[in-house]
Amino acid sequence: MTEGPAAEGSRRRPARTDRGSNQQMDAVELTQVTKRFGHNVTAVDNIDLAVPAGSFVTLLGPSGCGKTTTLRMIAGLETPSEGEIRIKGRRINELPIHKRNLGIVFQNYALFPHKSIAANVGFGLKYRDVAADEIGKRVARALDMVRLPGVEERYPAQLSGGQQQRIALARALVIEPDVLLLDEPLSALDANLREEMRVEIKNIQRRIEIATVFVTHDQGEALAMSDHVVVMNKGKIEQIGAPREVYENPRSAFVASFLGNANFIQGVVQSSGNGRAQVRVAAHVLDATTERVLQPGESVTVVVRAEKIDLLPPGQSGLPGTVADVDYLGAMARYQIALTDGSRLLGLASLKDKPLAVGQAVSLQVDPRHCRIL
Repeated sequence: MTEGPAAEGSRRRPARTDRGSNQQMDAVELTQVTKRFGHNVTAVDNIDLAVPAGSFVTLLGPSGCGKTTTLRMIAGLETPSEGEIRIKGRRINELPIHKRNLGIVFQNYALFPHKSIAANVGFGLKYRDVAADEIGKRVARALDMVRLPGVEERYPAQLSGGQQQRIALARALVIEPDVLLLDEPLSALDANLREEMRVEIKNIQRRIEIATVFVTHDQGEALAMSDHVVVMNKGKIEQIGAPREVYENPRSAFVASFLGNANFIQGVVQSSGNGRAQVRVAAHVLDATTERVLQPGESVTVVVRAEKIDLLPPGQSGLPGTVADVDYLGAMARYQIALTDGSRLLGLASLKDKPLAVGQAVSLQVDPRHCRIL
């Protein structure tokens, strides 16, 4: 494991969410799990992870970070090279996928095009010795759950992409699984439908209180849907925490940069104490928060989110700069601000008023609570 704050964050367990009396043990627990492919590729590197019962946990990271491999090991589609995986306290490393009682939704839905919706949803029940009349009742309940009643006789091609996604979700839930696994299930949908479906999935998950592991590379999905976000990079866990915690208190440069528009400002400590530090940047001083003891003269990196920077008229206290570029984003604008030392910062501001123009002078201010030293 890496040293320092990132390693500390990787070993922490998500806090329990008290939604009911069934919150007695972790639904899923990974202990020192590693997955290697051949001799040279380590896809998952010695991770610890606990998924509390009833919680929605998202594995977030770029392509190749190990998030999908982690989910596939939980599902039984991959076998860990080292470590232990438990579901509801039972070791399942060698247990085949069909005996793990997991609901799985894949990116491509994996519906049978030649089978009716009823046959698709009830497919898993046929292999669990469920009586035919009971299968019909449970299929109907599952379709009600995803708000698609009465479509039993249709076929997948007769449904929209969003409806097919709901059918895939109903098929995963109809078996009454111990854990629901979602492998980038929204990536094939358009933007508006994706937003609608993420609300739908979260509402269903909360209503039935099923432990859910969700894989995505989309930061917005992770922040909007999750009780806990697990940020992964190069097979390791960089940080685990509630969405607001990982966004506002990143423990590494990777977490800060991957989640949103972050600025990294190099400076030198002038003074430090009581969780605050004064950092000289060019000819100006920033007041920042810090979780560690700093010495005067120490070089540090300050991180501040683009939307936390106030762009004020020139002449006020703060870092002076000039608007170098403007990206129009609809309700917002993203500005590149050139500082006097030649460096640039990103600013993100609402367009309630006329946007700033290229070449316009500004003064940059940031609350010390949002100005953090990595």
